Amino acid sequence: MSQEDGVQDAAIFLMSLGEEEAAEVFKHLSPKEVQRLGESIARMRTVSRERVDAVLDKFTAEAASQSLLVSDTDNYVRAVLKRALGDDKASLLIDRILQGGDVSGIESLKWMDPLSVAELLRNEHPQILAAILVHLDTDQASEVLKHFTERARNEVMLRIATLEGIQPTALKDLNEALYQVLAGGDKIRKSSLGGVKTAAEIINLLGSTLEASVVDSIRESDPDLAQRIMDKMFTFEDLNKLDNKSVQTVLKEVSSDSLVIALKGASPELKEKILANMSSRAAEGLREDLESRGPVRLSEVESQQKDILKIVRRLSDEGQIVLGGGGDDAFV
Repeated sequence: MSQEDGVQDAAIFLMSLGEEEAAEVFKHLSPKEVQRLGESIARMRTVSRERVDAVLDKFTAEAASQSLLVSDTDNYVRAVLKRALGDDKASLLIDRILQGGDVSGIESLKWMDPLSVAELLRNEHPQILAAILVHLDTDQASEVLKHFTERARNEVMLRIATLEGIQPTALKDLNEALYQVLAGGDKIRKSSLGGVKTAAEIINLLGSTLEASVVDSIRESDPDLAQRIMDKMFTFEDLNKLDNKSVQTVLKEVSSDSLVIALKGASPELKEKILANMSSRAAEGLREDLESRGPVRLSEVESQQKDILKIVRRLSDEGQIVLGGGGDDAFV
């Protein structure tokens, strides 16, 4: 089942619960999950009784297979690690395992649109901006950076790429400052966020024009750092570097409509790579869709390509695939 089908099933299940119960579920979801489910519910007009029954049966089966082993997992982790490692060693590991649990101030930014975040942070020092942006999802961070000036954007990305850690006291002060503005927050645990990989993921999502500008700026300051970032970047064309099994794994997660739009901006070589890893019937259907689809805005193509790249990174992080390599609104 594709990721989109899973979101639709969740949307159907929430709609079957009723407003009050669904609202309680939404309280425990992340901003991105709320947005995706909300969009799915808004697009839904009619659902067959068979589909609703299937979703409810699936949920019942899943729920029946789950068992609550520990009522408070955070406290359980703390207690076990302290017994095994002692207070000092355990504290360092606990911070890493549970990091982000108390970042209420910065967490509040995840609920804001990128323009609002950019306006809120516009006058902050680049080092402060870097420390904040690495706590956001990379796609949100990239959208925030698009609202900065070129000079500010490049300076922030340079600092993100060289960020090796943030001291607890500095994070606490940062979060308290955001608390005053956002009416939230407590303290932030020490975090090892930032670095070359984070910088590469954010730059990947900026779009081709801004991507080149940022990398060129970093290269002027530190050629070696720029190269290390480039080595970590994975573009849509880099799907060509995946082995066939990995490509097939990725395709299972991508809807056909998303794939058609994404491939409108792909090279002939990549199109053939994708088609070669589909069944003959699916490949024939994709060829027909590509030929019949009219001009598509580059921004829409890049958006679909970004979504597919997110799937690729998730599958890579989960160990399901191995990566083989490292915006004007025109029509294509």
